Amino acid sequence: MIKKILVSQPKPASEKSPYYDIEKEYGVECVFRPFFKVEGLSAKEFRQQKINLLDYTAVVFTSRHAVDNYFNLAKEMRITIPEDMKYFCVIETIALYIQKYVQYRKRKVFFGTTGKIDGLIPQMARHKTEKYLVPLSCVHNDDVKNLLDEKKLNHTECVMYRTVSNDFTEEEIEGFDYDMMVFFSPTGVKALKKNFPNFKQGKVAVGAFGPATAKTVDEEGLRLDLSAPTKEFPSMTGALKDYLQKHNK
Repeated sequence: MIKKILVSQPKPASEKSPYYDIEKEYGVECVFRPFFKVEGLSAKEFRQQKINLLDYTAVVFTSRHAVDNYFNLAKEMRITIPEDMKYFCVIETIALYIQKYVQYRKRKVFFGTTGKIDGLIPQMARHKTEKYLVPLSCVHNDDVKNLLDEKKLNHTECVMYRTVSNDFTEEEIEGFDYDMMVFFSPTGVKALKKNFPNFKQGKVAVGAFGPATAKTVDEEGLRLDLSAPTKEFPSMTGALKDYLQKHNK
């Protein structure tokens, strides 16, 4: 019987989150506790990459973290981003998020439809003369670089933020009594072992979102009880509802 679920993500911003519906419908408690956090590089660390933000005419944003850290670094280094800077975002939600820092104008904010960099490439290819800056996390692969090289676009990748373990307090470790844990990234799974080196899974159910997360669960010697996305359940909340329906009778 599942009563208490640890969801390794920040607490939903909206009251309308499907997790709250799950709590009501199945009488469970969802505790939101990210296992890692994103930390921006300081201006001093960033300067070591010898990159001048004003040498570029366009920025490519692959996440909200990239947006936050780009504007935070500019502020810290006292750089005024020009009015005509263009912003290319992998998805519309990131494009709208930019409004937190700049006025949203259609002629300078572009976004893709797939949520991945390949869906943004056609837009970028129409602006071949731009000099693109691509802020990334310290953990990244060369997928973005290779795609932009292929299209012969003028681009530079740089690191602006990193992922660090969000360690548990002693109180949290003592009160660690979950019936289920849900992970959304390999980093989260690894952070569990870092915080709880003697963790024994026993009856605790483990859920994983995405193939890389599921693979890490297996590599860390844990039993995978629930995985998403699937054809039937593209979201973790959909898969979780189905799991609870079967197990919480």
